[in-house]
Amino acid sequence: MILKVYTSLLLLFLVNSVWTRTVRQVYDDLDPDHWSHYTSECPRECFCPPSFPNALYCDNKGLKEIPPIPARIWYLYLQNNQIETLSEKPFVNATHLRWINLNKNKITNSGIENGVLSKLKRLLYLFLEENELEEVPAPLPVGLEQLRLARNKISRIPEGVFSHLENLTMLDLHQNSLLDSALQSDTFQGLNNLMQLNIAKNSLKKMPLSIPANTLQLFLDNNSIEVIPENYFSAIPKVTFLRLNYNKLSDDGIPPNGFNVSSILDLQLSHNQLTKIPPINAHLEHLHLDHNKIKSVNGTQICPVSIALEEDYGYYGNIPRLRYLRLDGNEIQPPIPLDIMICFRLLQAVVI
Repeated sequence: MILKVYTSLLLLFLVNSVWTRTVRQVYDDLDPDHWSHYTSECPRECFCPPSFPNALYCDNKGLKEIPPIPARIWYLYLQNNQIETLSEKPFVNATHLRWINLNKNKITNSGIENGVLSKLKRLLYLFLEENELEEVPAPLPVGLEQLRLARNKISRIPEGVFSHLENLTMLDLHQNSLLDSALQSDTFQGLNNLMQLNIAKNSLKKMPLSIPANTLQLFLDNNSIEVIPENYFSAIPKVTFLRLNYNKLSDDGIPPNGFNVSSILDLQLSHNQLTKIPPINAHLEHLHLDHNKIKSVNGTQICPVSIALEEDYGYYGNIPRLRYLRLDGNEIQPPIPLDIMICFRLLQAVVI
């Protein structure tokens, strides 16, 4: 079930990207005579595809203000402009908006009129990446499913800003200026259906507190995290994809069974300071340990089950499911130890 959910999310992201470009290519070639019904209310700065009447393309137009949005619009594209403010006036008639892309503008928190976002009650997707935000904007539409705030200057998350976002499945805060103090024990309270949390490329030194229990994907790359607390992952029992690349993890900073978690299928610990492979669970399928300080690998020691028992159970027992192992950038010399292959019979690729 977890893999199906992840696949659906990935497919959604890819389809959205490809579909947007395809729409433009198709409708640029349409007969201009078919446009008459829509051009009367289409903002002159924008493009209104006649065969896709719910979409409005105002991207890459050098806009400094948002034009009036027609009532029929569901999908609004305003990325790559010079917009500094979000006021209520352009959205007076836009009561059906589902999707707004405001990436790569110059929007600040002071430029967002109080309550303008929360009044967009049907909004599901809000993209505000690469703007000038210094804190998470509030209040937000209660029906949001995706909130993307990457590559801003966010150092503060207002108290209770997420408390009513029960439908949010994806929160992207990567490449901001978050410190440990910005993530309190109740910061993510209310995100009961969150599946992906991305806090990579911030300034964290500790694992964040109180991650929502249903989180499947947790991305913490490019921080300065040194320690994994004991039993940290028991509070997020569904976590499947865990990325901790480019941190400061050492052997002493990982509890004896810190990553021996049955839910984790993909574990990424590249570019840290490990000298040995930490204990893993038999369910793990992908393990990234490249560019650490590991000098040798003992398959018998790292095997999550007894090799003798594995021989008894064969392919019908609980044999380790590891399929991909990356160890390059360490101090390990080939060949691959035979006991690695004996333990991990399903291995399809080993990079050393």
